[in-house]
Amino acid sequence: MGGHGSEPYKIPDYKQFTIQGIPQLEELEKELAKKGLKDPWIRNEAWRYHPGFGTPAARARKLFFRGFPLGLALTVVTVAITKLAGGDDGHGDGHH
Repeated sequence: MGGHGSEPYKIPDYKQFTIQGIPQLEELEKELAKKGLKDPWIRNEAWRYHPGFGTPAARARKLFFRGFPLGLALTVVTVAITKLAGGDDGHGDGHH
């Protein structure tokens, strides 16, 4: 997988993901400890707080508006071609 001549995907070491320095996860760990609980998989959430992944709002914006510029451009081109070609809007003479 990955094509010919490309280097294989290197899986990052799990030890690089820690909750130290992530206030939300540190708080969660403290709250769980108060109840005598521990989440051994909490480090799996650390990537969500990495600066490279942006804020939740930025990720949502990217998800919902990723194709907006292309869609807008294609709409403008379609309308322009229709107008230049003298396209009929299909409503006849304008009376209802």
